Amino acid sequence: MNMTYDDYREMADYVLQRLPGIPETGLILGSALGPFAGRIEDPVVIDYRDIPHFLVSTAPGHAGKLIYGTVEGKHVLCMSGRFHTYEGYDYEQLVLPVRLFKLVGVKQLILTNAAGAVNTDYHPGDIMIMKDHIKLNGDSPLRGRNIEEFGHRFFDTGRMYTPELRELALQCAEGTPLRVHEGVYMFFTGPQFETPAEIRAARILGADAVGMSTVTEALTAAHCGLPVLALSVMTNMAAGILDQPLTTEEVNEVGRVIADDFSAYMRRIIKAL
Repeated sequence: MNMTYDDYREMADYVLQRLPGIPETGLILGSALGPFAGRIEDPVVIDYRDIPHFLVSTAPGHAGKLIYGTVEGKHVLCMSGRFHTYEGYDYEQLVLPVRLFKLVGVKQLILTNAAGAVNTDYHPGDIMIMKDHIKLNGDSPLRGRNIEEFGHRFFDTGRMYTPELRELALQCAEGTPLRVHEGVYMFFTGPQFETPAEIRAARILGADAVGMSTVTEALTAAHCGLPVLALSVMTNMAAGILDQPLTTEEVNEVGRVIADDFSAYMRRIIKAL
């Protein structure tokens, strides 16, 4: 990919021309969590295919729509469907959504994902607020020529998962039926689920959950100075913990069961921002 800043501006201008206002919060919804997009009020929907230079979501359960609207009176811009390296995209291409959010005026970013629980104190249906991540494989999304308009070549990641937003999310969990933890997410490229040996290694390294997304977006947000809150829904116990195979049906079923409680939790967070 050899995008210029002007290319990014063209992408953002196309979207801005179709929005009735400026979004305050950007949302990227993960696998099995798409139903939240249907609860956005007064939606304006843009197909990814229509946005200049944008990518197309091919993962099952990812709608491929950009949705503008309101949640609890707050203006949001939501990606219903995200992009992954396992779809064949280069790491450098995965910067597109976050840079689009930055250029249309978003002030903070909420990322969600479906994850496998490595921490055996976690259970399917639990929520993990990401406080850090481990990424030991693959290139960075910021590889290649740096575009200074977005950020410096070398950037700090110590506060990438913004402490103030994490604290707010913990406060919003009080009084809900959800079990909410803070923990460390380990990134794997997929699309295959991790092996039992990889899960044992992840636990030794300090991971509480594993998944195939979110980290590239968080890194891009850190580069361009966007605060990030990342929420992982534990849709299954990771490989080798239970004596049963992992399936996408299990992921989708837990996502369906938790949809109402998770959506209510998201609404509380957005209202409190």
